[in-house]
Amino acid sequence: MIEEEFDAIVIGAGMSGNAAAYTMASHGLKVLQLERGEYPGSKNVQGAIMYANMLEKIIPDFRDDAPLERHLVEQRLWVMDDTSHTGFHYRSDDFNEAKPNRYTIIRAQFDKWFSRKVREAGATVLCETTVTELVRDAKGKVIGVRTDRAGGAIYADVVVLAEGVSGLLGTRAGLREMPKPETVALAVKEMHFLPEEVIEQRFGLKGDEGCVIEAVGTISRGMAGLGFLYTNKESISLGIGCLVSDFATAMESPYALLDALKNHPSIRPLIAGSEVKEYAAHLIPEGGHKAIPQLFGDGWVVVGDAAQLNNAVHREGSNLAMTSGRIAAEAIVQVKSRNNPMTKRNLTLYKAMLDKSFVVKDLRKYKDIPALLHTNSSNFFTTYPQLISQAAQNFMRVDGTPKIEKEKATTAAFIKARSRWGLVSDAVRLAFAWR
Repeated sequence: MIEEEFDAIVIGAGMSGNAAAYTMASHGLKVLQLERGEYPGSKNVQGAIMYANMLEKIIPDFRDDAPLERHLVEQRLWVMDDTSHTGFHYRSDDFNEAKPNRYTIIRAQFDKWFSRKVREAGATVLCETTVTELVRDAKGKVIGVRTDRAGGAIYADVVVLAEGVSGLLGTRAGLREMPKPETVALAVKEMHFLPEEVIEQRFGLKGDEGCVIEAVGTISRGMAGLGFLYTNKESISLGIGCLVSDFATAMESPYALLDALKNHPSIRPLIAGSEVKEYAAHLIPEGGHKAIPQLFGDGWVVVGDAAQLNNAVHREGSNLAMTSGRIAAEAIVQVKSRNNPMTKRNLTLYKAMLDKSFVVKDLRKYKDIPALLHTNSSNFFTTYPQLISQAAQNFMRVDGTPKIEKEKATTAAFIKARSRWGLVSDAVRLAFAWR
């Protein structure tokens, strides 16, 4: 095993880990990055959305060679019942800019590219290596790690935990509690492959333009959940996610939800004739600001999903992960440049910098919305979607029934829902939460 000492050890080679390792290495620090997978991204077979601004702050010229799929010009939001969807969409040619704002990516390819950049910056990257234990000194300060490889401990001034939401190292070490089922979502996804020209025709795209559909409603069978469809160059990422606690209570199968989604009348034509080559499941932190654990201590910091840094309200994860990794690295570089030890007191700089960023500001602003949606999931994901569909169909269907009678029927349905489910109360609470 490696016997030399390092300025920093980064555990994990996902978005946050790569951002941290790259930033520290590019500032001249001696960095070791450990990844348990066969290669970075080998355990990430899903598609995702990548926000350019956050990566630009780390690698300004990433567009020159990063494996990007499509830049997004259209966002669709659907409220679905069993046979229909009511939608809102925004499309703008402004997104066909020289440096687009959002891209779809395939993480297995993107993470491998990002890791190559980490190596080019000077870091040592070691894959197929599982960290089994944090090494501490007599005072409890983290001073290194032990792995499943032969040999002794590997020492460093600071350890960056970027092990993901399900990482057990920080939990076993007593640095954080095990994430609760109500603060974690399980998402399942399939990759549907189609010719590039078919995808462009079905979604009204040209060149590298892309479209995203995000959907809520009866597709989650009363659970707090989200369905999603991302267009890649020659594939479509289709999936759905719900809280782990809801899956346990409802005894629903994640794959059954996904199978129903891809057979929904609004989705089925979009993936018709596709070949499914990949299926994946992964955990997503959903607890918001209230679920963020202790972020730093003597000789360690935690970043990305392991720190519960995910904005479920705005469906943002990768940008928070990259930003937290970068900020943690910049804080470590500053402490190192002052020749100060990596103590808890000195590493408070990381939290202070993170608190000033959009990451914590956004999570703090919308801290009450996840709990509201989860607590009233049967309202938001079943009753209201059905009412919206009923109102739309009453408006559109012409069958000789007087409009005033239809209006009365629609009003009566909403009044009934208000008295039974607290529609007005939910609307007011949601409005105040969004303020």
